[in-house]
Amino acid sequence: MLHLTSHISRYVLSYILHLTSYILHPTSYLYSMRRIDRILYQKEKSLWMKILLFPLSLLSLPYGGVVRLRAFLYSAGLLESKRLPCPVISVGNITVGGTGKTPLVITLARGLVERGISVAILSRGYKGKNVSDPVVSDGQNIFLPPEESGDEPYLLSQSLRGVPVLVGKDRFTNGQLALRRFTMKGFLLDDGFQHLPLHRDLNILLIDSRVGFGDRHLLPRGILREPLSQLRRAHLFLLTKTEHPEACQVLETELRQIHPSAPIFHSHYEPVGLIGPKEEWEAPHSLKGKKVFAFSGIANPDSFSSLLRKCGMEIVKEAIFPDHHRYTEKDLASIRENSRGTDRVVTTEKDMLKLRNLDLANLSLRALRIELKIWEEEEFHKRVMELFQKKSY
Repeated sequence: MLHLTSHISRYVLSYILHLTSYILHPTSYLYSMRRIDRILYQKEKSLWMKILLFPLSLLSLPYGGVVRLRAFLYSAGLLESKRLPCPVISVGNITVGGTGKTPLVITLARGLVERGISVAILSRGYKGKNVSDPVVSDGQNIFLPPEESGDEPYLLSQSLRGVPVLVGKDRFTNGQLALRRFTMKGFLLDDGFQHLPLHRDLNILLIDSRVGFGDRHLLPRGILREPLSQLRRAHLFLLTKTEHPEACQVLETELRQIHPSAPIFHSHYEPVGLIGPKEEWEAPHSLKGKKVFAFSGIANPDSFSSLLRKCGMEIVKEAIFPDHHRYTEKDLASIRENSRGTDRVVTTEKDMLKLRNLDLANLSLRALRIELKIWEEEEFHKRVMELFQKKSY
């Protein structure tokens, strides 16, 4: 339902933008979709935009009612949350768009494996569709292409050796399958905050410190998947894209008012390298002072641009595609044309993955590889490890 509501939001907003083209001056469908993404994430909206979005506010009412009812039924035990026989750690968010779930899952998985805790990852996968065999990776081999598994599960499989990745709507059944096939002590539930059918022992909620909760409206009017009262389900908060922890005091104050007992941690992205289509590798600062053409199709492209500048690159041109955009030959031709006169073309790993079936010959392309770094790393991992020290497992 969350994904359907998000699509409705984009469709209605697209319609509104076409009706008001004399204000926005959209020159193409992609331009309109970029405007939609930016409008959704704005904390403050002009009066005319609020008026235009009013129909979506009406749609948010039944959506919010269904979400609240569903949460109540699970909390009251009227709907069952099934429990796997080992700890389940959920990584999720309460807003649509990227808050850094995939980088955190990678960081968590590596941290647990380094501490002797073998884990598997349970993900919803591409559009939540079921495949004949849900195993994307057994930790050594990758069995499903990104078109079947989804971009994030595929990236997780590429990044994590020794960590099985499974996809599908029924994550309890997939967890049971993983226990039969592999040896493990726990599970990481990717994008699992709203997946109430599966009991989780630790709910980690990620919040983009720059975006926060947008203008605090539910889908399809805003970016909230659930009412802010549902933040109380979280066991701990992790604020992402936080260059200085002390800069989040306003957001932290709001979180403590809603959920005083949940600890708050902070994290930021660290560029670790530039990778090419054929696994070519360069240091993150190898393009320092170079002119680059940057493009991305992610929820928050400004964060990506900021990281490139952090590496010393000079962004002379930039193309922003809609979130989850599927690239075509026409897109690639536009990228080639716009990148003329630059030293390199740089994108995200997820975007480069979507170009894998296109002809990238003669395109000097690199993807920025990042890692999520937690400021309070030792305390964070200590809290996670407490799960595996309980005698009940």
